[in-house]
Amino acid sequence: MPSLFAPAIRLPQGWAENVRLEVDTAGIITSIQMDADAAGAEKLRGLVIPGIPNLHSHAFQRALAGLGERRGGENDDFWSWREVMYRFLDRLTPEQVQVIATQLYVEMVEAGYSRVCEFHYLHRAPDGQHYDDSLQMAWAHAEAACDAGIALTLAPALYSYGNFGGALHSRGQRRFILSTDAYLSVFSRLTSISPPQRDFDIAICFHSLRAVTPDQIETVLSAVPEDLPIHIHVAEQTKEVDACVAWSGERPVEWLTNHIGLNDRWRLVHATHMTQSEADAAAKSGAVAVVCPATEGNLGDGFFPADDWFKANGALGIGSDSQITVDTREELRLFEYGRRLEHRRRSLSVTAEQLHPGAQLWLSAAQADARGGGAKTGRLEVGLRADFLVLDADHLNLAGARGDAIFDALVFASTPGPSPIRQNWIGGRCIMQNGRHPKAEQTRSAYVEVLRTLQSGA
Repeated sequence: MPSLFAPAIRLPQGWAENVRLEVDTAGIITSIQMDADAAGAEKLRGLVIPGIPNLHSHAFQRALAGLGERRGGENDDFWSWREVMYRFLDRLTPEQVQVIATQLYVEMVEAGYSRVCEFHYLHRAPDGQHYDDSLQMAWAHAEAACDAGIALTLAPALYSYGNFGGALHSRGQRRFILSTDAYLSVFSRLTSISPPQRDFDIAICFHSLRAVTPDQIETVLSAVPEDLPIHIHVAEQTKEVDACVAWSGERPVEWLTNHIGLNDRWRLVHATHMTQSEADAAAKSGAVAVVCPATEGNLGDGFFPADDWFKANGALGIGSDSQITVDTREELRLFEYGRRLEHRRRSLSVTAEQLHPGAQLWLSAAQADARGGGAKTGRLEVGLRADFLVLDADHLNLAGARGDAIFDALVFASTPGPSPIRQNWIGGRCIMQNGRHPKAEQTRSAYVEVLRTLQSGA
């Protein structure tokens, strides 16, 4: 791997100039030299900052983005949108999912994501039958990530029931259903077969408390490695919270805390409707809250209890979820703007040490997965992955910005024209040059054909 020279780079201790990075063949930073020279190194022409992992993605929903907006009645909400999503799934093939995922992952690379955690629950064929190869859909995502050059954490989801208490699943959920044994078989095969790319990891995943039983959670956690992250949808909707209380007498995050025990392995996706005591306990456990502001706003979920979470020093990551937006900057911007609208004040996502909300949000989201068995990414330091972006220092929104004000300009200045993100290095390899993925046109053509086929009813 080449030596890399950064004229300006954001290290954990702050901005530095003239820094030389050595990266090994596995994409890990082995040396950082300060006040170095560029002799014999590849020069990174711009401002170098950490890339961000996308901690929650349903790739197939990229093809649904924008198509579920027609009002479905007076009470149009998440649950009516879910029925639209179920109908959309009726004909999706593994080949189509791979094309959709490849297009999405190319877009993620261009948007500044260095890794995608694919929350994968589309296990079965359209008629609800098992594929001959139970990993067919899983490998469709893995091949797509390989084509796009993005690192992948595949999180196959256990989804067995239609609601709390082991209720029978609906027809629309038939493609998601796995028994505990079938799930563990999938998990075992994924961890024993060589993946199609080097940047490939596995995570444990329960779709939600309403889709599994307590016995299933305990069985899975006792059967899988104890050093892997655990992803789960939780408390996204008030109706879900009410149903959990009716079933157990406790709210979802409260139930997880009391009966399973949270720690830094857990990725609580959405966690929108938590009480102060729930947020306090979950944050102090080390669990990561994964917010998806564009999707949560699109679905009318509600707004994450950020004040309570940050008071307890909770960790926060971002995801693109339903792919309404595939943009690191917009997700962070929407999160901060939601807080501002709620409080009617500005610059809320800051700390006593970090007064730039753009920097606080970006650097926190970058590091969110580097705990509890997650990817060694998010900071540019020895022993971690060389996942970073190179920004155009002369971009109309960045020119003249200094220090961490660069992140504020990056996140909050959204204007037409080229992105300030010029390169995306993932695992020490330059995947994107000049703001455009090299496979962008190729993937776009294939994606458009799939989209036309799906919308034609053919």
